[in-house]
Amino acid sequence: MASDDEFTGEDHRRTVVRETVDLAISGEPEMEVRAAREIRRLTKTSARYRRLFAEAGVIETLVRMLALPMDGSKEAALLALLNLAVKDERNKMAIVDAGALEPIIGFLKSESSNLREYATAALLTLSASTTTKPIIAAYGAIPLLVQMLQSGSQQAKSDALMALCNLSTYPDNLHKILSSKPIPPLISMLKAIKKSSKAAEKCSGLLESLSEFEEGRMAIMEEEGGLLTMVELIEDGSFRSRESSVGALLKMCERDGCGFREAILNEGVIPGLLQMTVLGKPRSQRKARLLLGWLRNSTAECLKEEESYVGCQFSKEEESDKARKMLAEMVQVSMEQSLRHLQLRALVGPPSELHLAN
Repeated sequence: MASDDEFTGEDHRRTVVRETVDLAISGEPEMEVRAAREIRRLTKTSARYRRLFAEAGVIETLVRMLALPMDGSKEAALLALLNLAVKDERNKMAIVDAGALEPIIGFLKSESSNLREYATAALLTLSASTTTKPIIAAYGAIPLLVQMLQSGSQQAKSDALMALCNLSTYPDNLHKILSSKPIPPLISMLKAIKKSSKAAEKCSGLLESLSEFEEGRMAIMEEEGGLLTMVELIEDGSFRSRESSVGALLKMCERDGCGFREAILNEGVIPGLLQMTVLGKPRSQRKARLLLGWLRNSTAECLKEEESYVGCQFSKEEESDKARKMLAEMVQVSMEQSLRHLQLRALVGPPSELHLAN
């Protein structure tokens, strides 16, 4: 049985909701903004208020406010919708069904930095729903989110990254993300943040997903410092970042030619992989061993292809000796480069880390 206090609390909430909705539909801009700000405040931590306001039909009113000419009205409505969507799947769909995506995505091109940032946060929240992922992509959000990775504030970059990660779990969206050229800003972000951060985990996870495609693998290979950044993740990243980075490099070795494998070796990957085979989680250890196997075998395979191409013939013993010598040289180069990288990082200190949204 519910207590009298519980009934009183519910009655009070319903009264507050009714009064706030009346302000929101008053037709007076100042009152509407005041109501939107109150909705934002009340729904920040209360799932019950989120449900009551949605049942009162306030979502449609807030979406209408997104089209008003004043930035203050847009911002207030957008932030209220953002809080209404948090941890509420029905509200997410109601917001999309009410036509909010077109103005929200339009705000990503706004001259107002606040609107761009709030819109990115809203798309992050809305993209957490399985149902909305293809819809958000269909409205053209992905290229603008990739652009936000390049030019947004630190908070907007973090939110755009996480929104893209959410969208990437819908398979058809991966092609759209890849066609928007996300590799350069992802690598740039990884260079700037702490390798053990949550943002690095999201970056490396998305890069692993994009490495399923030849275009993605080539983009990582061709981006300045791309392979080195992935190798540094294996050395300094969290368990998840290390596994994702190894996964991406493994796909490059399995699906592409020897040039990829030699380039990976030359960035000093061996020490980090050896460490993972000992200290990693079981799945990470398995991936690291597989990658080591590909790198170990690559020299003999590449030698065979090269000598076939130029028409040279070697005995099996000569080929084996040359392959072992080449591998030993590559491992030595790898170890030396890794030592130089470690010494350099010790001199310059840890990189700055992007602030992540709560």
